[in-house]
Amino acid sequence: MNPLQPVPVKFFVGALFSDPELLTQAIQKLEPIFGNCDLVSKRFNFDQTDYYCAEMGRPIFRQFFGFKNLLPSELLPQAKLTTNYIENLLKIADHRKVNLDVGYLDYDKVTLASAKYSCHKIHLSGGIYADPTLHYAKGQFKPYPWAFLDFQTEAYTAFFLELRAIYKKQLREWRQIFRLENSPK
Repeated sequence: MNPLQPVPVKFFVGALFSDPELLTQAIQKLEPIFGNCDLVSKRFNFDQTDYYCAEMGRPIFRQFFGFKNLLPSELLPQAKLTTNYIENLLKIADHRKVNLDVGYLDYDKVTLASAKYSCHKIHLSGGIYADPTLHYAKGQFKPYPWAFLDFQTEAYTAFFLELRAIYKKQLREWRQIFRLENSPK
């Protein structure tokens, strides 16, 4: 069987932050790369773990940003390296105040980028792994058992469902432009 041409995906960032001004700066640095934000979630309290408190302080929030441009999924490793670079640029006294978890959404799943190995993660390149986090089934996003604790709650469901609706519309337009009849879904 011949491989099908993959369709582009929708990149997003799930930012952890304790300094809203630095978050604004981070997003401003990301938009020229991924396109303007076309969906922004509300701010969520991030209190499932104390893991980041020593470095970031308290309180810590999570907020999601969906980016307009549809891009190839193969860009995920470079996207992770880029977000790591931006995090380092914005450090204060060698401490991150913004943590940028980049990932992408396609028709069936949410995949995060990770620089940490784990048995379920798939190495892509340069020490960056794909971390399947959520999958879409029966109208909902469901977490995989290994997903971060905050992704295992339903708090983010509305954001990802809305991001998926935007993606589906954009993908229909993309297909009309490129007339790809043999692409998946």
